[in-house]
Amino acid sequence: MTLPPRVPSTALVAFVGITFLITWGLIGIYIVFPDRAAAIFGEISGSHPFFFLATWAPAIAAFVVVWLHSGTAGLRSFLGRLFLWRIPAGWVAFILAGLPLVFVTGSLLKGGPVLAPLPPEGMVPVVALLFMMLFLGPIEEFGWRGVAQPLLQRHMAPIWAGLLIGAAWGVWHLPAFLLSGTVYADWSFLPFFIGNVTLAVLLTPVFNQARGSLLWPMLFHWQLINPFWPDAQPWDTIILVVVTVVVVWWHRNTMFARGGAVTGVVPATQARAPGAAD
Repeated sequence: MTLPPRVPSTALVAFVGITFLITWGLIGIYIVFPDRAAAIFGEISGSHPFFFLATWAPAIAAFVVVWLHSGTAGLRSFLGRLFLWRIPAGWVAFILAGLPLVFVTGSLLKGGPVLAPLPPEGMVPVVALLFMMLFLGPIEEFGWRGVAQPLLQRHMAPIWAGLLIGAAWGVWHLPAFLLSGTVYADWSFLPFFIGNVTLAVLLTPVFNQARGSLLWPMLFHWQLINPFWPDAQPWDTIILVVVTVVVVWWHRNTMFARGGAVTGVVPATQARAPGAAD
């Protein structure tokens, strides 16, 4: 059996370039030519096709990079990382229960509700939004954790890879803060940027202990945008920073060393030699 070619570290340049080109290009049209763009393509919003494409840019870039270097066989193996589900039970509890608790606690600290208030239409539209969100933010993980994380971990310790990805992730969102009609328009960029860096570092041990799984980073991301969780800013960021510091200290032996970190984009198969990776 012919194995998919290795995805080289230099592919990171193409991944970043394609990701930013798509997102900043599409959103940039509305920033530079707002009236003309709205007249031709319609008003931008969170449900606009351009907004979806801009959000999917890291995944599009990831698929392009993997296909160019590993072909369709490599893409199939890459997508197989969605089915890597084994992970320490503590991380399962944190993703499924700990993250919601962060938002609930943050909301209560600022005198808010336990859950986000339901709209007049009731729970049905919120459930619909929840499933729509599954096809927005979590899809980014094909890129950030699917390609960028393993490529960076070939050359640096996981802590530094997480910090770099978090910084790139935050800056990548910047054009959305210059648009009206999106959720980002009313947010402050600096706390959001700090939150992105924090989350990327916190996701790093999850990613590595799940052997490069894309399933758990996607579920993690989904929890972050779950419409049932209440507005907890700024307490959610503060709590997550504290949690991340504790997690990094607890996993310091693996976070500050390259040994054992996931470095393969296309996972090894039974046809590969033992220890082989792309």
